Amino acid sequence: MRRALVGLIGISIVGLAVLAGAQIGALGSTGAVSATASLGASSASPTVLPTAAPTLAPPTQPPPTPTPTPQLVPAPLTGLPVTPEAAGRHPIAVMVDDHAGARPQTGFNAASIVWHAPAEGGVPRYMLVFQDEVPGDVGPIRSARQYYVEWAAEWNALYVHHGGSPQALDTLLRKGSGQLVYNADGFRWEGRFVFRVKERLAPHNVMTDGEHLRKLAARVGAEDGLLVPAWSFAADAPFELRPTGGSIAVTYPYEKVTYRYDPLTNTYPRYIDSSKTPQVDAGDGQVVAPKNVVILRMFFGALNDGHPNKHRLEAHNIGTGEAWIATNGHTVKGTWSKASATAPTLLFGPDGEPITLTAGQTFMQVLPLAYPFKIRDGLLPGEEPPPGPSSSAQASANPS
Repeated sequence: MRRALVGLIGISIVGLAVLAGAQIGALGSTGAVSATASLGASSASPTVLPTAAPTLAPPTQPPPTPTPTPQLVPAPLTGLPVTPEAAGRHPIAVMVDDHAGARPQTGFNAASIVWHAPAEGGVPRYMLVFQDEVPGDVGPIRSARQYYVEWAAEWNALYVHHGGSPQALDTLLRKGSGQLVYNADGFRWEGRFVFRVKERLAPHNVMTDGEHLRKLAARVGAEDGLLVPAWSFAADAPFELRPTGGSIAVTYPYEKVTYRYDPLTNTYPRYIDSSKTPQVDAGDGQVVAPKNVVILRMFFGALNDGHPNKHRLEAHNIGTGEAWIATNGHTVKGTWSKASATAPTLLFGPDGEPITLTAGQTFMQVLPLAYPFKIRDGLLPGEEPPPGPSSSAQASANPS
């Protein structure tokens, strides 16, 4: 009985195994047919799937080479930072008219140094010295005087004028090929480097510009090169150390010039006669306002050149004398010294040491000993005026 039951179970297991194998075989056969059919269909009608283009990394570009920042150096006549090329430009001195018929003049604000001194008949004349900055229009150009030639000779400058006194013309004829200066007489170069303009009446109508001045310098051999500074410069004083209310006034027989110190800009805006508005450079439309004002007092006498009706003057500008030096709103009494025609005009403070100016433009106001001037320094916040009959520090001079 037990054997029969075991045999029956064994038969059942074998049967189940056979049945399962048959089913598996059927499934396998069906899968194979389906796969074959699918392959057959693909072969008959192939489907091409789009293939994405491979993504390429952009080519590596080297970083751009940075443009080097030009190294700046102090300009020899102003102390302002400029390029080495600008610092080496040959100085150019231009005589500029100060007659009322010549106003408004052009070129002041591009000049490094401006000289202002009597010329004849009590009428002053300017000499604008350009160096690191190439100006726009300049003029009107007027005639030469000996002492201006000697101030221009301090820089071996190209000296631009239109005629001149016999004394100055003789000097330029003998020493105007680089010995003192490079002579550039407008009578010779008119129409090429200096020009008559229709907007002004003669003789106040001879003009030029920086581009023509640079070409004229090259034409006569005034080459660019290293310049040795004659003065020392420093940055502007901090605002809290700048006074308010200061002024400087110098009086010529023809006009009075007043500087009114502006602490905001640390400059000395310039006023002519009783004008309530400051002098303006017609070239750029901006106020004429130097950083430094220097009064040089020296002896002037009549020039005995055979033309007494011209009332020409000569100056004792070689030697030494009294100077009043204004910078950063403060004025000190010192001295000036010039050893020879080609030597620089040096400036010394009350202690006898070289003075330090503020970097920027300097106006040199040259006064005969007989001409009056007045200086009134301003006051710092909270500062009391000095004791005395005046409420401000004053300095004045009149002939003794």
